[in-house]
Amino acid sequence: MEEIAVGKLTDIADGDYRIFALQQIEVGIFRSGSKVLAYENVCPHAGGPVCQGKIFNQVEEIITPDKKSAGLRFGKQRHIVCPWHGYEFDLATGCHPGDPSVRLTPVPVAVRDGQIYVRLAPVTPVHPVARGTHEDAHEE
Repeated sequence: MEEIAVGKLTDIADGDYRIFALQQIEVGIFRSGSKVLAYENVCPHAGGPVCQGKIFNQVEEIITPDKKSAGLRFGKQRHIVCPWHGYEFDLATGCHPGDPSVRLTPVPVAVRDGQIYVRLAPVTPVHPVARGTHEDAHEE
């Protein structure tokens, strides 16, 4: 994997994020204290720019012992919401809260000596594959 330096940790405010165009993908890098997380900027629902969505604490419904709703509150988990269709993901895990099999694609990221590094798979050139000849299209 290729390691790419994208900037200093101090370039991203605590609780904020930045989007980087790297090779053939965009990567969202999210900071929480000295920890960083990174995901491809592609929503698994419809391909939207998920990393550009709003971040907020998860909304939880308060359920009483007799199974009635007592209102809503904000929980501790931070979620990101895709701006296209409102799909929501736990920022720490990348998983959709209703279906953990639907998740963001993580990108390996590390901080060393105050610098943020991401690791990307090498870009493989695409070579066209011949599927026949022009003459084949006219054969009966």
